[in-house]
Amino acid sequence: MNQSNTIDNTGKPGFTGLTRIIKATQYSLKGLRAAFKYESAIRQELLLLLILTPIALLLDVSNVEKILLVASLVLVIIIELVNSAIEAVVDRIGTERHELSGRAKDIGSAAVFVSLCLSAFIWFMIVVL
Repeated sequence: MNQSNTIDNTGKPGFTGLTRIIKATQYSLKGLRAAFKYESAIRQELLLLLILTPIALLLDVSNVEKILLVASLVLVIIIELVNSAIEAVVDRIGTERHELSGRAKDIGSAAVFVSLCLSAFIWFMIVVL
């Protein structure tokens, strides 16, 4: 097994096996910390998750419905993380305004909006109706 930290022609470290899993986990946790530190939307959505998850688990609904309620909130976090990554890459490229940069950011924002609408719909259908 190649456990070295060599960079192959794809630009990725050559970790394999358990070392790759450990490194990937470390990178993921680093990304979560960065998102929490630099993205207020992530902090707001995490707060929403922390408030609504116990409520979802206490509701008198089926386990599948509880899973849907919580999963819809987690989906919002996932989409927000992807949107934040897109924004970071666009901002890294340059500060000048460009139509494609704006479009990328707007589409990422739209994805977050759609995930929030889906979550609201799921909560409405399960909790209200």
